[in-house]
Amino acid sequence: MSGMSDTAIPAATLVVVRDRPAGAPELLMVQRTATMAFAAGAMVFPGGRIDAADRDQAGDDELGAARVAAIRETLEESGIAVGLSPQPDPAVAAELQRRLHAGAGFAALLAEHRLALDPDALTFFTRWRPSFRHARIFDTRFFLAAVPPGDWTPLAQEGECADALWITAEAMLDRIGRGGAQAIFPTVRNLERLARFASHEEAIRDTLAHPAELVSPWVEARDGVDHVCIPSGIGYPVTSEPLSSAVRA
Repeated sequence: MSGMSDTAIPAATLVVVRDRPAGAPELLMVQRTATMAFAAGAMVFPGGRIDAADRDQAGDDELGAARVAAIRETLEESGIAVGLSPQPDPAVAAELQRRLHAGAGFAALLAEHRLALDPDALTFFTRWRPSFRHARIFDTRFFLAAVPPGDWTPLAQEGECADALWITAEAMLDRIGRGGAQAIFPTVRNLERLARFASHEEAIRDTLAHPAELVSPWVEARDGVDHVCIPSGIGYPVTSEPLSSAVRA
């Protein structure tokens, strides 16, 4: 399959983890609206493109720009503030979300509220860039972060997100498996990986044991059936899926 790295769109995604006293941790997920050009209607982790302003805030450091984009997009799409200092409460975060939707610049908004970025709150989890031909290819860096203290109810971004919710990885995989939700190939594989962890801390330990490397899914025939595949040994319990059922992105 032909590589698409020269046309890949840099993007960032944030997996926000909410530990619970009992049971598996919940993850913040949003549902893209049915009118979106990319992954319409799919359940995803908050995220989006890295823009020029993100790079300016990060001093042109690409990984730093990805962290800024992940923090900004999560706030825009869910109203949940992660990676800011001092930590704003949900009411202030909702105001920040409203102002971002109205067109305010992120850097100016932070300065106005005397907030600073806290990029160390985010742990680099993985990076995905498909290698097969597709109308739109994203080079996406994923991060992990714990939800800040407080009662955080997601507020879905009107026009981009049809829903925003807390849900365990296992419950979301079950919903996808039953046809009650849809998700693209990278989201499913990352949900399977995250379903193995009993806490944010456990997810971080596993992440540090599998240093993030570029994951580039490819298509190959296995026993006469085309599969979408990723490498083994990099932390994922499932490394292939029949092309017929995989939603590629």
